Amino acid sequence: MIPFSILDLAPVADGYSVADSLAMSRRMAMAAEENGYARFWLAEHHGMAGVASSATSVVLSYIGAATSTIRIGSGGVMLPNHSPLVIAEQFGTLAELYPGRVDLGLGRAPGTDMQTARALRRNMDASVDSYPDDVLELQRLLGQGTQGVMAVPGHNTHVPLWMLGSSLYSAQVAAEFGLPYSFASHFAPDQLIQALTVYRRNFKASEQLAKPHTMAGVMAVVAETDEEAKYLFTSAQQQFVNLRRNRNLPFSKPVDNMNEIWSPSEKHMVEHMLQYAMVGSKESVAFQLTSFLELTKVDELIVSMPIHDSEARLKSLRLMAEIRDGL
Repeated sequence: MIPFSILDLAPVADGYSVADSLAMSRRMAMAAEENGYARFWLAEHHGMAGVASSATSVVLSYIGAATSTIRIGSGGVMLPNHSPLVIAEQFGTLAELYPGRVDLGLGRAPGTDMQTARALRRNMDASVDSYPDDVLELQRLLGQGTQGVMAVPGHNTHVPLWMLGSSLYSAQVAAEFGLPYSFASHFAPDQLIQALTVYRRNFKASEQLAKPHTMAGVMAVVAETDEEAKYLFTSAQQQFVNLRRNRNLPFSKPVDNMNEIWSPSEKHMVEHMLQYAMVGSKESVAFQLTSFLELTKVDELIVSMPIHDSEARLKSLRLMAEIRDGL
């Protein structure tokens, strides 16, 4: 049985507040720990009405205080938005508060639009170009290095780094630096197999990792019946339609008929992007999941559960754990 983890965006559901959203993420993390999930990661996004995890390290501390054994981390921190020193201090603090439980997943995208990225006050062109150097600097700040600036907290915490991505570039950087690699197949499926292959073939052992270690992301909506799961999944489908239409809205309530909302071209786009989503009853999702794991041969799976109703989201988490245990 490979480890299953949860990727959470602290979704701000239509009709609910940001405070409600963060409280629900806390409940999800506690349920994930209770049901044997390995990690609970939060993703950095900015300026999105449906996402409350922009201050990722702050929310992770809230999650860490409510749990005791599950690993907590970023999936990921968008490093071009920050100086490596700031992230080393933030995650070094988390590592001191919750020792042995903190992961630092790194991404290269800004996690927002360019106007918001500029408001984050980093030179976006320069920081993206310097991404590999920033990763190495962050690794130094979290390690035992004594030369140059010191991160306090952060120094000598050795918070494990993960490289996240949806392209061959991120796979190559992860392989070169000998870091574990997580592919964002939950929304960017096209280069999944090619990226995993590039990573595995080019991997160089490092102090952190002796051999390649892969993770892939999927969306999952598990319910009592296929029909109920497909209904709940219309919230995620609407979210992607809204993104394409440049509509910044809270996470939508499910609908009975998506054909009243999307155009044929939008339907094609959304279904292509979400081709690896696991939607259905336990039996249906178990079949889909087995096929995905056989295809990718990943070492871990990380699951996001884009469900509007909080109780249905918790139920999906529990049912997915039952599927895992039955594999």
